[in-house]
Amino acid sequence: MTQQIPSTEPELAAVRNFRDVGGLPTVDGRRVRHGVLYRSGHLAHATDEDAAFLSGLGLHTVFDFRNAADQKLEGPDVELPGVRNVNLPLSDPADGSEFWKMVRDGEIDQLRGILGDGKAAGRMIASYRSIIRERTAEHAQVLHSLADDSVPALMHCAAGKDRAGLSIAVTLLALGVEREAILADYLESNAKHRRYRVRRSATSAEAYSPEVMELLGPLFDARAEYLEAAVETIEETWGGVDAYLEEGLGLSPETRERLRDRLLD
Repeated sequence: MTQQIPSTEPELAAVRNFRDVGGLPTVDGRRVRHGVLYRSGHLAHATDEDAAFLSGLGLHTVFDFRNAADQKLEGPDVELPGVRNVNLPLSDPADGSEFWKMVRDGEIDQLRGILGDGKAAGRMIASYRSIIRERTAEHAQVLHSLADDSVPALMHCAAGKDRAGLSIAVTLLALGVEREAILADYLESNAKHRRYRVRRSATSAEAYSPEVMELLGPLFDARAEYLEAAVETIEETWGGVDAYLEEGLGLSPETRERLRDRLLD
């Protein structure tokens, strides 16, 4: 395992899945600089202590990849003085709204129908592929912003696993980080203290039964097959990472070099 996780990583009270991406190795022997790129779940419920810690990071920009429906459910991020907040929804609030309502409210038979027999994992893979293919403008904006002036930066969505996970992965690909290290960082979202807390509005005794949690599991897991599907989509659509960055995201070699200079030691 080539990835290094800081040993002093904080465990925030009400911000899930926070971590510094620093320390990850590139294929040419450099490392992601500590203190310039962070990832997490949403900041809506951050305590005063959490906010004080985040304010102490000297953040320039917080990228929030949630859509309006997410923000209505969880609330807006807490305000951090002097920090620029950029909302770039990476999923359509109308896309799958009925599905997610079923996840929250559905009874066991309904959940079996929409999640059983591999349907849940299949949905996640399709979502990752779609975000890579269709959200090139948003990922381009993130990378150009980081190259220009937006570090230190924090990227988050709701759980900090999927939309933020993909955006972090795209950034790490642009930096030339080793693929194994990118995957290892992504899978860190499975750690118990980082996992998203599943919300179920159903009140029956079976709302959180073992079968229900097993059916929901693929939606809240970070699985290698999800991230691998995203990379496969890059290969299939653009022919490789370099072409994806240059043609898909409009990242010139000069901009990519500025990005590397800002984020790498």
